[in-house]
Amino acid sequence: MNTKLTLTIEQSIIEKAKKYANEKGRSLSSIIENYLKIITKEEEVNDIKLTPIVKTLKGSFKAPKNLNYKKELSKRLTEKYIDNND
Repeated sequence: MNTKLTLTIEQSIIEKAKKYANEKGRSLSSIIENYLKIITKEEEVNDIKLTPIVKTLKGSFKAPKNLNYKKELSKRLTEKYIDNND
């Protein structure tokens, strides 16, 4: 079931996002919905099969304890898809 959602976002961001969506042939709603699905999805760690290369790298990086993964992901995706499409 779809439900309407009202967001308050800077006008310049909305314009860039609409332009991006148009260039990709998608609706802005579908892009936002997919983004929200990604950041709210709970990963099933037990089902993930690691390749041998990834297994060798496992544990070689220690993330800071105060790292907010969702905030960092949001920031990086915004930089990649919104800020760089001037």
